[in-house]
Amino acid sequence: MSSAAHTDHDVTDMRDVLVDVRGVKVHFPIRKGVIFDKIVGYVYAVDGVDLQIRRGETYGLVGESGCGKSTLGRAILNLEPPTEGSVSFDGVDIASLKGEELRRKRQDIQMVFQDPMSSLDPRQSVESLLLEGLKAHNLIENDAAANQRLRELLAAVGLPPAALKKYPHEFSGGQRQRIGIARALSVNPKLIVADEPVSALDVSVQAQVINLLEDLQEEFGLTYLVVAHDLAVVRHISDRVGVMYLGALVEEAPAKDLYARPLHPYTRALLSAVPVPDPVIEDHRERILLTGDLPSPANPPSGCRFHTRCPWRQPTRCDTDRPVLRTVDLPGVPAEHRVACHWAEQIESGELRPHEVEAVAVEQMAGISQPDSPIIGPTSIGEIG
Repeated sequence: MSSAAHTDHDVTDMRDVLVDVRGVKVHFPIRKGVIFDKIVGYVYAVDGVDLQIRRGETYGLVGESGCGKSTLGRAILNLEPPTEGSVSFDGVDIASLKGEELRRKRQDIQMVFQDPMSSLDPRQSVESLLLEGLKAHNLIENDAAANQRLRELLAAVGLPPAALKKYPHEFSGGQRQRIGIARALSVNPKLIVADEPVSALDVSVQAQVINLLEDLQEEFGLTYLVVAHDLAVVRHISDRVGVMYLGALVEEAPAKDLYARPLHPYTRALLSAVPVPDPVIEDHRERILLTGDLPSPANPPSGCRFHTRCPWRQPTRCDTDRPVLRTVDLPGVPAEHRVACHWAEQIESGELRPHEVEAVAVEQMAGISQPDSPIIGPTSIGEIG
């Protein structure tokens, strides 16, 4: 992106930005040995991300498993401290806070986890789960006020007062997710990070929870970061969407513009895989089938991270130069629509045509492929996303 374009973007957005992420990296060390422990490499889960979330909006973050989207969400909350970069929340650098300062600030930033069963303590009643946050942040005046607050929270998420005395295992998956949302709401946050909030639920229940999130946003003036791999969910709920691939944003745009006119080859491939209910359109529309799997975040490709699977890969720049997220010079494309691709204009105009992609075997990093060398690192590299 040119410096002028970058400046215009900042001037427009920084007036009402709640979360400002700049150059965030999250690298997990890969260790070898038992007695003499040494670092032999890193898992580059998040590797240089800039994004802004405005007050009152819903920002959707999408990508396939392993791309780093969940790790980025946790880094914004400082649940996973960033290796580099800054996360400014309402003017305060969250990444620099520790101890009591960070605990107090977390009243403003809450999280709804993917699995409602594992995120709720099975030994605590709903009443105890909801009171925990209220007590931690001294939001309880007396027992009567606490009881009233709990009833209001349950009513807000569509649960009866009788649910207070029950335990998580006595509820369905959708009801447990409602309890998780009520717990996040209990401390009056400004931002809620929802990590795959409906992926563990039935389709009919997904719609209920999504509609609930939208209603609560309107009622309480909330700001959301919704992390998901389901493009239909993100399209329904988001104002803006960011697409992640292997630790970096490859495209960002208002939701309607991204779905109507995807510019990055990876986004095109993702959207081409979404079924269309019209059988005539479904039979004739373009399908982009990607070759190979997502490369390992422990050994990402040089240059453009997507070039090993890209049907529009070119012999120049793609292998050597890492593209930056930039505005594009195309008619009808708004300035907010940014893409990290060297050839976005040429691909959109049809000047460049897709070609066959041969699967490329990525070599393992030296020193970590031997079976007799124990590696201590993340539980599963594939689950970092």
